[in-house]
Amino acid sequence: MRILIVDDSSATRTFVREALEARDTPGASSEVVEADNGLEALRVLPRGPYSLVISDINMSGVNGLELLNFIRSNKSYENVGVLLISTQGSEKDKERGRRLGADGYLAKPFTADELRQAVNDVVAKRSAGG
Repeated sequence: MRILIVDDSSATRTFVREALEARDTPGASSEVVEADNGLEALRVLPRGPYSLVISDINMSGVNGLELLNFIRSNKSYENVGVLLISTQGSEKDKERGRRLGADGYLAKPFTADELRQAVNDVVAKRSAGG
């Protein structure tokens, strides 16, 4: 599985990468690619394919919601799962992400286990065609 992590915090990207690498079992490893903002993600996406994009919402330039909107409006990425991560964890924020087509939403701070569970949920949802 190929995963794109988009966050302007290098500490968050490192945490997410390490949590996902710890998730892997032999023979089922993930390739993790990082982008430090939404604009960089737009440059990296065509180099896919990606199974999953994990994106922060609050970034300068192209934010996570704009990136999500781009992914959902582009047929080339219709099978890409999107997990939003954000310090904004209210139900209103989560609903806004779902309305725009996010497959999951995880409020910061989160544990490695919570991240892995959210990733598993998004992958399962996408595998089931949802």
